[in-house]
This record gives sequence, C-alpha cells and structure tokens, in this order.
Amino acid sequence: MLESYLVVNYMTLMILLALVIMMFFNRDIKVPTARHFMICIGLIILLTIVATTDGDNMWRGGPLKLIIYSILLLYLLILLFTAVFPLRVGNRKKCFVLLFIFCQAIIALVIDYNHSGINSFSNEIIALCVWEYYIYLSSVQRQELKKKVDAYVEEVEESGKKLKCLTKEVIESLSSAIDAKDEYTHGHASRVAEYSRKLAQMNNKSEQECDEIYYAALLHDVGKIGISDSIITKDGKLTPEEYELVKKHSTLGMQILESISEFPYLCAGALGHHERFDGKGYPCGIKGEDIPEAARIIAVADAYDAMSSKRSYRDPIPQLMVREEIVKGMGTQFDPVYARLMLHLIDIDSEYEMSEREQPKELSSGDELVIEEYRSEVGPGVLITPVMVTLSMRVSILEKTPGKTPNPSLIIFDSADGNFHNTDKEICELSYFEYGELWFSGKTETKAARLIKTTKESHESAGFISDNEYKIEAVRIKDHALVRIINRKQIIENIIALPDTVRYAYIGITGEFCRIDNICVDKAKEETKPDYIPRIAKEISYIDGPVGDMPNVQINRHRGASSEGVELRDGLQLAFHVQSLPTANFVWHCPIIDVYCSDNGKVNGPNYRDLAFFRLDGEAWECDCQCLIKQNVDRLENFKDWDSWKEALHEGYDTVVTFKVEDKSITVITENAGIAVRSTLLLGDVEDKRYVAITGDQVAITNIRVW
Repeated sequence: MLESYLVVNYMTLMILLALVIMMFFNRDIKVPTARHFMICIGLIILLTIVATTDGDNMWRGGPLKLIIYSILLLYLLILLFTAVFPLRVGNRKKCFVLLFIFCQAIIALVIDYNHSGINSFSNEIIALCVWEYYIYLSSVQRQELKKKVDAYVEEVEESGKKLKCLTKEVIESLSSAIDAKDEYTHGHASRVAEYSRKLAQMNNKSEQECDEIYYAALLHDVGKIGISDSIITKDGKLTPEEYELVKKHSTLGMQILESISEFPYLCAGALGHHERFDGKGYPCGIKGEDIPEAARIIAVADAYDAMSSKRSYRDPIPQLMVREEIVKGMGTQFDPVYARLMLHLIDIDSEYEMSEREQPKELSSGDELVIEEYRSEVGPGVLITPVMVTLSMRVSILEKTPGKTPNPSLIIFDSADGNFHNTDKEICELSYFEYGELWFSGKTETKAARLIKTTKESHESAGFISDNEYKIEAVRIKDHALVRIINRKQIIENIIALPDTVRYAYIGITGEFCRIDNICVDKAKEETKPDYIPRIAKEISYIDGPVGDMPNVQINRHRGASSEGVELRDGLQLAFHVQSLPTANFVWHCPIIDVYCSDNGKVNGPNYRDLAFFRLDGEAWECDCQCLIKQNVDRLENFKDWDSWKEALHEGYDTVVTFKVEDKSITVITENAGIAVRSTLLLGDVEDKRYVAITGDQVAITNIRVW
C-alpha cells in the first residue's frame, strides 16, 4: 500500500492535470502567453518529481537537487518581479495579490525543507500557488484583451459615426441638387424629411427606423433629375402631356436608388410617395397597407409642404386650409394614422414654424408706408384683442404727388392670413372680410360691420410736437371694437359693432397721397375690463332655440365653451341639435365630445383631467398619456363630399351619440351626414369617475337631451 503522503501527492498531480485540460476545452478561460504557460507546465513537472521521490533522499542530496531548486528559484523570482512591476506602475492591487502568492510559495518550501514527513501538504500549497499564478496571468491577459476589444469597438463605432455622417452629407447634397432645379422647391426635401421623422417618432418607431425614413424622404424626389428643367420650372399649370412626364419621376427615382444595395429602404419613398391609400395613386396603384409604410409617411409630409409652400403658379395656402385638405384626405389620399399625426403637428405649430412661408406679422417699429394712390399700399394687419394696442406714427406729404392732401385711413378687416386682399381670388381663398374704413379726418365707411358710431372731441395735448403726429388706440371686447385716432388737436373715437364674436379683426394702415413713418407699436400688459366699450348693438345669439335637459351652448372658439357634464355610464345617449355658425368654414368647425375627470363633474373643475375628445367629423385625440384611442370611421353611401357635409352642418340637424362603458374602455358611437364614427378609448390606469360634455368649434348646440 502506498504511503499516505504519496496518495495525496498523486491526487494533487491529477487535480493540476485536470485543470490544465479544462484550460484547453473551456472557452471561458483565456489562455495566457506561451511563456507563462511553459512556466506553469515546468512547475507541474517539478511537483510530479517531488510527489514520486522519497522525501529524505530528495532533500538530503541527489542528482535533481540543483535542477529542482533552480526551477523553484526561477518561479519565485518571476513572482517577485511580477509583483514589483505593478508596484512601480502604481497598481497596488495586483502587487498585493502576487506578493500573497510569493509568500505562500516560500512557506511551502520552508515546510518541505524542515518537515519532510508532511511534504504532501507543502506540495498542495505549491500546487495552489502555481494555479493562483496561472489564474492571475489569465486575468491579466483577459484585461488586456478586453482593453484591445474595447478600443476596437470604439474605433468601429467612431468609423460608423463617420460613415453615417458621410452618408447623410452625400444624401443631403444630392437632395440639395434636386431642389436647385427649381427655386420654388428649395428646401422642400429637407422639410419633408424632418416632418417624416417627426411622424415616425410620434408613432413610436425606433431610432434606426426614423433615420431610414428621414433619408428616404430626403431622396423621395430624386427622379426629378431625369425630368426636363423646362417642365420642372414652368410657370403656370402643366399640360396633361407634361403632367404625365412629371409622374415618371417616381419610377425614375426607384431606378436610380435601387442600385444602392446597402440602403434598400431608399427606394420605397421614391417609388411610393404618390400612391394613395384608396389605390388611386401612381405609379403602381397599390392601396392601404400594401404601400410601404415609409412611403405612406412621406406622402402626407410631402403634401403638407407642397401646400404650405410658395409655387410659381400660386402663393402658400394658409395653414387652416392645409389642415382641412388633410382632413378631407384621411383614408382616401392619406393613411389615416399618419394624417391624424400630421394634424396634431399642425395644431401644436401655433407659431407656423414648420412652413417655409413668411407668416403675416404685425406692424413693427421702423416700418414705413409710401401710399401714392388710394390703397396702393396697406400695412400688415395688427390684430385687435382685449389687450389695448397703441400705434404711434407720423404722416407727411408725398413728394411724388404735389398739391395732393395726405389722407391716411385704417381698414378694419379679417382674413385667414391676417393681410389685406383686393382680388376676387384672394378674397375667396383667404376668406377676406372687410368691416369698414376709418379716416384720420373722422370720415367712416361701413361695410360688413353692423354699425360704426363715431364721436369727436377737441383737446390740446402736450404729448405731440406737431400736427402731423398721430396715435391710434385699439381694443376689442366680444363683438365690439373701439378705435381711437388721436392727434394734438382732437380725439376721434370709433365704436364698431362687429357681425359676431367669432371672426378676428385686424387694422391695416393705408390711405392716399401720404408717407407714414416713425411707426411705434406698444401693447398693454393686461386685458381691458369687460365693460370698457359701450355696447351700440345687441349681441347676436344662435342658441335661442328649444332648451332640453340642460342649457344650450354656443361655442365661438375651439372648445371655448361646453355643455354641463354628465357622468358616463353604459348605454348613455346624448341627443342634441347642432348647427355650425355662419363663420364656420372648415371641416373641424363641428361638435366635439369631451371625455374628462374632475371632482365636481364640471369642465375645468377641481382636479380636472382631460382624457380625450372626439369630433363628429371622425377626428379624435388622446389628451392624457395614459389613454389610447382605437378608431373606426366609415363613409356611408349618403356621403357625397366634405363640402356637402359642411353644408348639412350649416343647415343644422339632430344627432345622437351613444356610449358603451366598460371598466377600462369607453366606446363613442355616432352617425351624421354620411359619416359613421365608432371610437374606443382605452383608459389605462384611470380610476376616477369619468364625465362627458359637448363642446366644439364655431357651433351652436341646442335642445340637449340625456337618455
């Protein structure tokens, strides 16, 4: 039977050999350099000799003594050097680990030398030292490898960023080259790309998907490179033959981009951005979700920018009219999902920052008007609001019209773009509406206003240096406006009874044979009191009809007023008579069903929480981030077109809205003038009582019944 210490030695050897085998077959253990590996193998051979040699003969003399001690000394020197080097470079943690292994090895040698009878234990300690050193070397190797890998990954990422930046610059350069073919489309592609990215983000697309849609939108018109410049830049309407040539830019764009195999998504926008959701587009006539999603997004973004930008044959279309065209195209020309998102972008763009066009601005300090003939020049409109606005100016003789008396005046008007218009086309397209004209001399001319009452009062003011200096004060309260014309000698006060409370009112400075300069504009900080303007005409009401279970309500502005609230319950029905106001021009001038929470059940009551609204034209929007709307809007057989739908609303009709209420959902069902709406509101974590009220935009709601 073998001595016990020999058994232990053999077991130690087997453990070491097993660990070496594991090193080769376990991929998680990183192999160090060959030099380190040979040191470990040498030490294992040494331990084998120690384990199979009589301890007494081993230490008291023998041929292997010099070799064994030399190898052990080399091992200890390597350990010591490896420990000292980290100390020199400042890595104390590594130094501590190696010194600990070094001390273990010294202790093992001392035990072996002085107590040969227990060499089995010392051999185990030495074996442990060898393996600890090997693990240390492997760890160092892994750290170095990790640093190299991290550096490589960082280099690859940096290269990817540079490549992405280069790709973006190349695509943008190509896009700019396309835009350069026509001065009226300059910047069109970049704006369409930005709108498309926003629409994709709003629909929770990933960052990569948003980037792909952005690049596809940048090159959606690349096929125009193959269209003659004479057609692209032609002033006026294209002939049918020219239009057919222009339509080829979709397929030309696809042919250009399909050769870029690394970016296959670019083709989708070029080929499909003129496809229609109802299948009546070109070039392929595909419909619905068969159209690539990127093309459906680009289509609505492209249409918006085309309508809101200046073209050789027309001026930009006002934002409100663009919005209506998108509403009309939902489900026919446009994907309803992305058309709805574009409507929301338009609604939140209160400053008109998306459009390339210059929006109407109020008259500002430093402006000068030179007016030769009557109304040959009219200043930008200044909006009259409940906040008093004051205009200071100087009126002088025009050198070009000697012998003529300067005759300045103010035009009081409304229009979709806030500017004066005098051509039949502009008056029709921009809903220009003129209330009257006020001369600085005190003369007035009444047009669409119900009444203009003028009073004059003589006074001497020290605030004016000369007789040709004037100050205009203007303010509006509901359907009445007050305009004062003040100079050094008199005050002319004009009270204007407007036709309604809905339309806006602007002041445009004009006249004849005069120069108006030194203009200064100042606005008060607070609104004037409600009784500031004496009423000269009765307030017009459109809700004098029958009264139902709650008071009638007239809504002059978007959600500017609402009916009383009703607690929602399954099977609830609201029946009412609806009629749009005479000023209503757009599809969204219709009733709105408002779903909300509040402590007292009233709109804007304590802890008011707006959940969602549903319009009778089929548009809906979540007002709370916890809510989600699933919508189904159908056009029935009796639906002709949106103009007929608006006409029916002008004439007025009775309608019923039905509610199906479950624990976590509310379904709104209604049918009116050929539009069937069924929208389901998913409530998320909304636990409060839910209420519903009727509101809208430029509508009168009467005879409200609750069933």
